[in-house]
Amino acid sequence: MTRTISPTRLATLLGRAPERHPAYRSVAEALRLLVDDGRVPAGTRLPSERALAETVGVSRATVTRAYALLTEQGYASSRRGSGTVTDLPDAASRDGRGALMPRIEGGDTGVVDLTCAVMPPPVQMHTAYEQALTRWPTYLQGSGYYPLGVPALREAVAARYTQRGLPTSADEVMITSGAVGAHAIASRAFLRPGDRLLLDSPTYPNGMEALRADGARLVAMPVDETGWDLDAWEAALPRTGARATLLLPDYQNPTGHLMGEGERARLGRALTRHDVLAVVDETLVETRVDGPGVPSPFAAHHRRTITLGGASKSHWSGLRVGWLRAPARLMGPLAAARTTLDLGSPVLEQLALLELMAHDDEITASRAEVARSRRDTLVAALHEHLPQWRTRVPHGGLCLWVTLPEPVSTPFVVAAERHGVILAPGPRFAPEPGLERHLRIPFALPEPTLRDAVHRMARAWAELDPGAHARHDLATPLIA
Repeated sequence: MTRTISPTRLATLLGRAPERHPAYRSVAEALRLLVDDGRVPAGTRLPSERALAETVGVSRATVTRAYALLTEQGYASSRRGSGTVTDLPDAASRDGRGALMPRIEGGDTGVVDLTCAVMPPPVQMHTAYEQALTRWPTYLQGSGYYPLGVPALREAVAARYTQRGLPTSADEVMITSGAVGAHAIASRAFLRPGDRLLLDSPTYPNGMEALRADGARLVAMPVDETGWDLDAWEAALPRTGARATLLLPDYQNPTGHLMGEGERARLGRALTRHDVLAVVDETLVETRVDGPGVPSPFAAHHRRTITLGGASKSHWSGLRVGWLRAPARLMGPLAAARTTLDLGSPVLEQLALLELMAHDDEITASRAEVARSRRDTLVAALHEHLPQWRTRVPHGGLCLWVTLPEPVSTPFVVAAERHGVILAPGPRFAPEPGLERHLRIPFALPEPTLRDAVHRMARAWAELDPGAHARHDLATPLIA
């Protein structure tokens, strides 16, 4: 049976889209996002053109053109006697599967990839690129190389830090090729093979692996259910002789912990006493779902801090634009290191991000609403079908960090794969061996997909052989 959606409900989901110009394109873009992220599932019959036009207060011609554009893009089809029904142009690539890993051979045809914690792009994305193209001719007059980034975007990023309580000028900002690119630049500029570096455990694997590849000696500092053990940090700094730290204080990936203002001040003082460089990854700072607001940036408490950020979690991973913020005296070595990696990020993407940042309040609020619904859906499904698992509900980020009743994360991931669910086991987030009692589960996919994934995981858990080991030919999933 084809599901339906009422004009009133659809008007609520469309929000202010019909007010933007041109209205038909804004409505079509808003509908596309609703279908993409599952709030209007594929196979839903949309209201008649007349009914929706009357409800949202636009002309019938506007809705007709919006439906036609949606159909042209593959997000709907017109069926005689059924009206306009939503669809996905490439459903196999839009349920999250295979985003960062080859498709599983011999598994379910409907594979759910839970290694990737990213949200769909905001409805403003298409318009942002259109506006960026109007700015583009100015930049075509030059070489196209902007090793430090497009000046207007650097100024916008600097202004954002200033608004958050960390006075910053554009001269203290470099635009990079994603946050991972910022990691690589900071590492190359200030770390040498053999340098000791303190970092969270668990932590984000890609940043950890970049440091390890550059020869850093990683010293794990546990992050438990209550957060950071600052007594342990203060003891480890003189004992290890660490030159630097890698911190994720803002909705830490994967635990979701948020470091408080007092904790930041205390750790900042300790790092200052021992003249330790702090590399702080703020990629998730704009992913607040609910709960208290985010404290001031860590760099407000420790001047020798390189702060990394990116657009992948806050806007869209396809932009591949990140940045770093550092005191002016550190920018010289960072700029020199940058030119050994690349000569700048794509100009058009920087301009598109600049346009998106003008709508950040609207984008952040919308994404928080979607993330909250998906988080709560995943938590409820786990409590219902896997009550043995313990889950802490984070106020931000895009993942749950689950504690299993036994240290079987790796064999469980193998079992889940056979049921068509791709997961990253706890040890992938560990700087040192361990974390087999943990599992990261993103809540970025649509609610029906998350519920389906939990059903599959429950079946895999019931069949689990704790003595199983990962196959030697099992591809190691990339993680985002």
